[in-house]
Amino acid sequence: MGAEGKTYAAAGVSLATADALVGRLRAAVESTGTAGFGAFAALHPLDDRRLLAASTDSIGTKPIVARPRGKLGNCGADMAAHCINDVITCGADPLILLDYVAAARIDLEQVAELVEGAAAVCREAGVALVGGETAEMPDVYREDELDFAATCVGVVERERLIDGSRVADGDVVVGFPSAGVHANGFSLARRVLEAEDYDGDDLLAPTRLYLDEVRRLRDTAHAFAHVTGGGILGNLERVVPDGLRAAVDWDAWERPLVFRWLARHVEEEELRRVFNLGIGWCAVVREAEPAERVIGRIE
Repeated sequence: MGAEGKTYAAAGVSLATADALVGRLRAAVESTGTAGFGAFAALHPLDDRRLLAASTDSIGTKPIVARPRGKLGNCGADMAAHCINDVITCGADPLILLDYVAAARIDLEQVAELVEGAAAVCREAGVALVGGETAEMPDVYREDELDFAATCVGVVERERLIDGSRVADGDVVVGFPSAGVHANGFSLARRVLEAEDYDGDDLLAPTRLYLDEVRRLRDTAHAFAHVTGGGILGNLERVVPDGLRAAVDWDAWERPLVFRWLARHVEEEELRRVFNLGIGWCAVVREAEPAERVIGRIE
């Protein structure tokens, strides 16, 4: 079965609009004293020695697929892991997480599944789930649908900050495997499911937590990239300085089965723009350790 040319834009999501929005909002945000707008984690001085690092996100449309398949708890885990992963890209230690659930009408059982999934990841990461908010908005959300968002806050010492400024020509990109689709690209994946069903675990597996990798590499890494919406290259571009680029060897790893299924309906260029394709985290380092998988180089 050949690829049918399904795209993210046709599924209702425009990456170009998202990029334009960042540019439009930059002046307003930076007028408040913020620097580094558009990075994975926002930074704010705590004192002369430390910076607060924070990130917020939602799980998007994944619950539309996960709930009828009994995997809503995975979406709660996604939310916690996604926000924690964003915060640790700068080398920060994650400290707290706050969540937000909104729906036309709150279903207590569904909220419990989401929060319990998030709490499991928080326990693993040593992060305190300190509270949150629920909201019923029948005029905003569709009946039987919900949204789950969270904010993670951490702290990093200035002298240990990882911001990509040390990335140099000749550095290598080490890739770490994803558990599957994670939580990005489901508007497009849902369109593919309309054409062909898929029941592999890697479709709805929760986002991997990369805290152990960061703690092992943060004294030597020049940059970290969390591979979310925008794919591998799109997220590496966020940490590679102007004048340099990441060249990815797309054959350097074996893709999980879920991406082979998607490839029957989505062109390769679009797959690379939308999905992680089996690499959920990248570290830019001067030299890779023998057991690490090099997926590209900086040039």
